[in-house]
Amino acid sequence: MRKPRQPDFIFMACTVASVSYRESLTQDALVHALLSGMVPRNRRPHLRTLFDEASQPLIAGLVQEVSKWAKPGKVVGNVRRIARDLDVLPRVQEWLKTI
Repeated sequence: MRKPRQPDFIFMACTVASVSYRESLTQDALVHALLSGMVPRNRRPHLRTLFDEASQPLIAGLVQEVSKWAKPGKVVGNVRRIARDLDVLPRVQEWLKTI
């Protein structure tokens, strides 16, 4: 019996973040932002949209998926920093309590 395929949270997050924009947020750009804690100026609206419109399970899965490439806690800390910089921290703080 085959294992069920895991959702691609990075792909889904990029889709949510890009719906309203002409240029899409690439998977590489999203992963880089979450690993570095820095968002290029031209991608700030995408991340704000992601944090405003994505569901908590999507963000939790995204953080878990990207965390495979970082030290424990790094991605969660970077998400907090990005959310604070984008002025969406209160909503994101609630999500991060469940991760």
